[in-house]
Amino acid sequence: MAALPVPLLSLVLLLLAGCGGPGAAGQRRKEMVLSEKVNQLMEWASKRSVIRMNGDKFRRLVKAPPRNYSVIVMFTALQPHRQCVVCKQADEEYQILANSWRYSSAFTNRIFFAMVDFDEGSDVFQMLNMNSAPTFINFPAKGKPKRGDTYELQVRGFAAEQLARWVADRTDVHIRVIRPPNYAGPLMLGLLLAVIGGLVYLRGSNLDFLYNKTGWAFAALCFVLAMTSGQMWNHIRGPPYAHKNPHTGQVNYIHGSSQAQFVAETHIVLLFNGGVTLGMVLLHEAATSDMDVGKRKIMCIAGIGLVVLFFSWLLSVFRSKYHGYPYSFLMS
Repeated sequence: MAALPVPLLSLVLLLLAGCGGPGAAGQRRKEMVLSEKVNQLMEWASKRSVIRMNGDKFRRLVKAPPRNYSVIVMFTALQPHRQCVVCKQADEEYQILANSWRYSSAFTNRIFFAMVDFDEGSDVFQMLNMNSAPTFINFPAKGKPKRGDTYELQVRGFAAEQLARWVADRTDVHIRVIRPPNYAGPLMLGLLLAVIGGLVYLRGSNLDFLYNKTGWAFAALCFVLAMTSGQMWNHIRGPPYAHKNPHTGQVNYIHGSSQAQFVAETHIVLLFNGGVTLGMVLLHEAATSDMDVGKRKIMCIAGIGLVVLFFSWLLSVFRSKYHGYPYSFLMS
């Protein structure tokens, strides 16, 4: 091979240095592709806080490199014929979280929120070997999703605040959740105050009802039953009402783990606790009231029956959540 003249060789070296060689061309190509992807996502995010994706969009914008942004994807099944009540509830909270980020002063292109519906991207579900919905997965800016990038819905619930904490943990992006105004609480409080004010006005000369021990005892009992059944946990965690198996269609009202619960489960436990309490009240009345012996015997038998039956159900719920618990009563 003939040697190039020195001036021509210098010119070639200068051109290669200016162009950066094949590696630099590939890098520029990646930067152009990345810029196009970010611009596309920003355009969609400006119109809708949660970007709806099908299989092609998911593979191009989420799975395929290059990517310097994180994508939180909700895999769901919102079509009515899927009958996924939990999906609709989770979607409402997810929209609140995405809107809070979209209208935040800290909004950047570091993170995007997307959604893949089963009827629009069933191939994505198959690709990820996913057989349940809803599911939240964080696709990080670098590398593949790790174990912690899949949100533990059954444990943490789908409240927007819980999702925001998980997003902050996985992406270091802190989102202040801003909920739309809810006037139900103030209206109920106003109605309660109006009722109390009306009673005081109408019975201003007779306020003995304020000293009614039975009324206060009933109110206190209702409050205690609500708290012991886990209503506060529901308010904080926002769990689903129940879980429906997408394959068999079976609905579970009791969560199988001791670390979580469904809303329906708290209602069931509330009913069982109420039954046990009613039985104890009947037993107390049978022992202390001035009724005739026949009525007291009936109250005693009814009280024992209620306590035994509802306590057995409570114990069976406990056994179903704490696997390996050896004791049962009447029913396993």
